[in-house]
This record gives sequence, structure tokens and C-alpha cells, in this order.
Amino acid sequence: MSRNARSTQDGDTRQIPIIQTNPEAGEQYVSYAPTNQGSSGYADFAGQRGSYGNRRADEYDSGSRSVRPRKNRRRARHGFLSLCLWVISAFIMGIMSIRMLPADLANTGFMPLIVSFVPWLAIASLIILLFALLWRRRLLALVSVVCIVFQIVWHIGYLKPTTTISQAAKTAVASATINTTDRYARIMTFNTHAGTANVNEIVQTVKDQHVEVLALQEMTQGFIQRLEAAGISSVLPYSVIASTKHGDNGGVNGLWTAEAQSDVNSNLIPTEASSIPAASITLGTTIVRFGSVHPNSPTRGQQSVWSAGLGTISSLKNYDHTYVLMGDFNSTWDHPSFRSLLGSTFVDSSEQAGEGFHMTYPANSKIPPLIEIDHIVHTSGVKVGDIETVQISKSDHRALVATLEASS
Repeated sequence: MSRNARSTQDGDTRQIPIIQTNPEAGEQYVSYAPTNQGSSGYADFAGQRGSYGNRRADEYDSGSRSVRPRKNRRRARHGFLSLCLWVISAFIMGIMSIRMLPADLANTGFMPLIVSFVPWLAIASLIILLFALLWRRRLLALVSVVCIVFQIVWHIGYLKPTTTISQAAKTAVASATINTTDRYARIMTFNTHAGTANVNEIVQTVKDQHVEVLALQEMTQGFIQRLEAAGISSVLPYSVIASTKHGDNGGVNGLWTAEAQSDVNSNLIPTEASSIPAASITLGTTIVRFGSVHPNSPTRGQQSVWSAGLGTISSLKNYDHTYVLMGDFNSTWDHPSFRSLLGSTFVDSSEQAGEGFHMTYPANSKIPPLIEIDHIVHTSGVKVGDIETVQISKSDHRALVATLEASS
């Protein structure tokens, strides 16, 4: 007779399995309890251990076959997800390493396009860090923390201001009456998307923002005519349009001002892309030279032209002027070529203002703009702050508007 089934005078006594849980161990066990089938059926469970004692319930299924423990299943699932997070982290570190390459090595293939999205990697690293802490993956958590720290160091200027404009500057540009004799001005740059942008909205934005200096890119002759018909000259009566050339990048650039211009030039320096129109105006006692720029895009096969265009703009540091260059630079702060352009002479106003990112592209989709390729770059002698973006229909860029304060 088997050990777990014995016949007695009172009836047929059998050992039946009962599944019990040990909450401290997080496991289940099988206990055997005797019952007298003859007198009380299976309702007379005593709960004491049978001849086999306690056994883990995960060693059995309904057919007495071995099954995988729940705890092991959870470990396997988390192990697979951890592997996925490691793969994503490796991808993140790879892109971040491209950002640290010299300009001549980071301008090949799709590298410029990929580097444009570097700031968003901080969010991905933060999500990975949360899962790593939840699953107690210490090494993965450490790697994520290092990635986040690098992001903070790289973009600290967007979080903590290096320079700030005065309250007097903010008050002055808020006035509906433009004062062209003070040292403050509201300035704006906008890519018109090959001359398709809404000209009425451009003029209205200039009025609403009290803009004194306007830089436009990718203009066609038809667009310029429509802009004049919309009344731009009634608000900003002085202008200079870039000379046309074979290498125009989507159209010509232009510059409009509320104050009379001096030292006007339709082609500031020889460049591989659209010509740079430039003009000087006086803010307070400071003569500021403005330019509307638009280097080529770093599309596949054009990376060298793009990088060369940025290098040409950088050569302006050799001239003794207080420059404010506005336009679609087709570059972000994370591109080595753009940082090389800045060098120790120019600064990117958005990176200095500590007001966060000002994403401007793409602006013609259902999702918000993801990268900041429109910039206001300047030398010493001025400060720029109160930066914001403005949506204007029928363009793939947002306008970038800011307040400029001359030093004296």
C-alpha cells in the first residue's frame, strides 16, 4: 500500500495536497493533510504536514509536473528588459560621444542630423535611471547618472543665465512707441520657407512684438513684393536685401530696421551659401552691425559645404565690430562646427540667457518643434534676453524674438 494512501477501519484515509504560502519567502508550498473519505469526504482537512512534508508549490502543477517558479519568471522578464535598457544606453552614449568629436570628424554621414537631438537624450537617460533604481540595477543606474551629468554640464547655459538684461530694457521694449534713440531693441529672425510664409502674420508679429530689427531668410522676389504690400515698410522703413547668387539656399536673405542704416552691404563676406546682407545702426552710443545669415543644411553630401559656411561666418571675428548675426544657422549648440564658429568671440544668446531651449524646427507638423537651429549670435558689447518663439503659418520654422541691450 502506498505511503500517502492507507485504509483504516473507519474508512479510506488519504493524504491530499494543500497549497500554502510563505509570505516572508515569497514562495508557495504543498502540505498534505489527512482526510477520512468514508466519514466526512474531503471537508475534514487538518492542515498538518503529511508524510512528504512541505514542498514548494511551484514544483507542481495540476498534473504533478514541474513548472517554472514565478520568481524566476519575473527575474527572466526583468533581465530581458534590463538588456534592452543597456542597448538603449549604449546607443545614447554613442551619440553623446559623437558630440565630443572634433568638427572635422563629426561632419560625416548622418552624424550632424543625429547630434541635433542630443538634448532629448537626457530624458531617455532619466527614464532608464528610474527603471534601474526600481529593479536595483546599480551599474545601469550609475551609467545613466553619468549621462545625465554630462547633459547638465553641456547645457548649463540654458538652465543658469550667464548674462541678463536689465529691467529698464524690458520696460523700454514693452512700450508701444518705439524709441530709436535708446540702447534697447526688440529683434527678430525668421525663415520664410522659400517665401511661402504668411506675410500678414509677419508684419503683425513685428507690430505686436515692437520689433526694431528684422532678419528674414529664404525670400523670393514674389515674397518680397507681398511683404511690401502687407506694409512692412510702414513699420520698418529701412532695408537691405542680399545680392542673388547661384548658391542661394532656398532664397535670399534680408534685413529691415526702424532706424536709419549705415555701412550697408548686400554681400558682407564671400560665402558658400546665401549672401549675408548687413547694416549698422546705433543703439545708445554703441554702433551694432547686424547680419542675416543662412548657411547650407548638413544634408548627406553637403556636410562639407555646411561646415565651410559656418567657418566663413566665424571669420567675422577678425573684424572690429559689435556684431549681431541672426538667422537659420542649420546648427544646434551641440554641433562641434557651430561651437567652433562661436569660439571665444561669439556667443549664442539662447545658450547664455538661461531661459531654456527655444526649439524652432520643424514648425509645420502636429508635434512641437524638436531642435533649435535658429539663433541670435553676438559679440561683446551687447546682451540678449527675453527670448521667445512665435508661430507663423506656412513656414517650417518658428520666428525667434529677443530683447537686445547695448552696453552704453
